[in-house]
Amino acid sequence: MNLNIDGRSITAAPGQSLLDMVRQLGLSTGTLSTEPLAAKIAGEVFTLNYIPLRQKDVQPERESIRKAMAASGGQVHLLRYQDAPGKDAYRRTVQFVLFLAIRQLWPEAEAKMNCTVGSGLYIKVTGAGNFNAAVLKDRVAAIVGQDIPLIRRRITTAEAIAYYTRQGQDDKARLLRYRTAPWLDIYEYGDYADYFYGEMMPSTGYLKVWDILEAEEGFFFIFPDDLQPDRVAAYTPSPNFFEVYTEGKEWGELMECETVADLNELVDSGKIRELIRVNEALHEKRYSQVADMVCSRGAKAVMLAGPSSSGKTTSANRLATQLRVHGRKPILMSLDDYYLNRDQIAPGPDGKIDLEHINTIDTALFGHHLGRLLAGQEVELPSFNFKTGQREWRGHKLQLQENSVIIVEGLHGLNPVLLPEGLDKNLVFRLYVSPLLALNLDDHNRIPSSYLRLLRRTVRDYETRNSSVQRTLSMWDSVRRGEARWIFPFQENADVIFNSATLYELAVLKKHIFPLLTAVEPEDEYYEEVRSMVKILNFVHEADVDDEIPPTSLVREFIGGNAFYR
Repeated sequence: MNLNIDGRSITAAPGQSLLDMVRQLGLSTGTLSTEPLAAKIAGEVFTLNYIPLRQKDVQPERESIRKAMAASGGQVHLLRYQDAPGKDAYRRTVQFVLFLAIRQLWPEAEAKMNCTVGSGLYIKVTGAGNFNAAVLKDRVAAIVGQDIPLIRRRITTAEAIAYYTRQGQDDKARLLRYRTAPWLDIYEYGDYADYFYGEMMPSTGYLKVWDILEAEEGFFFIFPDDLQPDRVAAYTPSPNFFEVYTEGKEWGELMECETVADLNELVDSGKIRELIRVNEALHEKRYSQVADMVCSRGAKAVMLAGPSSSGKTTSANRLATQLRVHGRKPILMSLDDYYLNRDQIAPGPDGKIDLEHINTIDTALFGHHLGRLLAGQEVELPSFNFKTGQREWRGHKLQLQENSVIIVEGLHGLNPVLLPEGLDKNLVFRLYVSPLLALNLDDHNRIPSSYLRLLRRTVRDYETRNSSVQRTLSMWDSVRRGEARWIFPFQENADVIFNSATLYELAVLKKHIFPLLTAVEPEDEYYEEVRSMVKILNFVHEADVDDEIPPTSLVREFIGGNAFYR
C-alpha cells in the first residue's frame, strides 16, 4: 500500500505502524515543537501506533483495505503540539501517566481532575496522608524515562464496567452504564487501565516538556508553552479565579451533581427541575451581591468582560435589574460601537482582519467619552453598523444623572488601556463573566469550560443567526487565540469573577445541538471536531425541561426565549 505522509511517499508493509514509517522517513525529531504526536486520516485522528495495513488484510482469501485508508486515498497528515488534536493527545497522555503514578505511589488515594488555571492543570488528591508533589514528580519522570508504549486494547463495555467496579472507580463504572456502544478502547500498563475519550501519543517518552508544582490538597501539572512548546510555560497563580472555580465544585457536591452520571440520574428521576431552580436562584443571588458591591463603592461605571458565549449580554441586563432595586438608573453600553471602520483596520499576515484584537477598538475615543461622562458632561455616543462596517453618529447623546450607572459590555472590558489617565479607580467596577463548568465526565476526565462555550455558541449561531456548525467551528480557533491574548491575562484583575455556568445545561443543550452535530458527514473538514463534541454528549441524557428555565436565565441567551432579546 502506497501512502503519502506529509507530502512524502512511502510503501506501507503489512503490520508496520505509522510510527515506524515516520521514523523511516526521518520525520521523528525528538523535539516537541516539531515531533509528530498523532495523525489525521480522512478527517479522523489516529494514534501513531495505528497500522494502516494489517497482516490479515493481505491474506489471499481476504484482500481488504482499512476504512480510513480507503477514504483518505493514502493521505496522512501528521499532527504536532501546535495542532489542537496533537495537543489533546499530549494532554491525554499526561492524564494516563499522572494517574498511573498516583496509583503506584498511593494506591488508596482518590485523585480528581479539577480545573485548568492558565497553563496549569490542578488535580486534587485525597486519602493520601503522605502525599508529596516532589515524590510524584520523580515517579512521573521515571515513567516517562521508561518510554512505555501506549497500546489500546478493545474490550466490551460490560467488561470495562466490571473492571472499574473491582478497582473501586465507581465514577467511571456508573458513567459507562450510559454508553450506547457495546465496546470501548482502553490503555493499560500492568494492573492499571484507563480511558480518556480519544487518542494518545505512542508512548510515555513523548512527554518531554512539563513540570509539577505543589498546591493545597493536590498539585498543578504545568504544560508546555503554547507559543514555544520546547519550554515549560510560565505559571502565574490566579487565586481569585481558582477560588471561584473551587466554589463551583463545592456547589456541585452540595447539589449532588459532580459528574455526568450524577446529572443523568437527576434527569431520569425528574429532579433536574429542582437543580434548575437552585442554579437559577444561585445566579440571582450572585447578581444581587454584585449590585450591592457596585453601590457600596459608589461606582458609576461597570466594565463587564468575558470570553465568547459566557453570557455577557444577559449578565449586563440582570445586573441592571438588580441595580434598579437599589434605586439606580443603569445605562447599557457596548464596546462594539467603538469599533474602528473596517477600512481603517490593517489585515493580518493571512489577509484577514482579526476582530478580536484590541487595535480594532478606538480605545482613545472610548476613554475620552468615559472620562467626560464620569465628569458629568454630555457625550454623543457612536453606533457601529455591522452591515456596512462603518461607525455612525445618530445623535444619541448621554449625560449621567446622580444615580446613573453605566454598564459597558465587551470583549476587552477589563483591558486597562480603555481607562483614561487620572481616572478615580473607585468609580469603575470590573466584572468578569465566564462559565467555569464544575461538571466532570468522571474523576479522571473533566469537561473543559471552552467545550461548554462552544456548545452554547453553536446553538446560538444556528438558532439566531442561521449559521451552520461548520461556520461556527471555522471561527473558533481565531476566537480562542483572541481570548488567550486579550481576555485571560486580565481576568485576575476583576473585582468580581462571576461563574455563569449551570450544572444542568449540558442536558438541555443536547436537545438543541445533537441533531446538528450528527448530521455532519465524515467527509466534512470539521468532522473530527464535531466527533469530539459528540463523544461527550453521547454520555449525556437529554432533558426536555425548557419550560422550567426562566426567561431571564443565562441559558436562554443560547437556546432562545430570552426576555432581554424581545
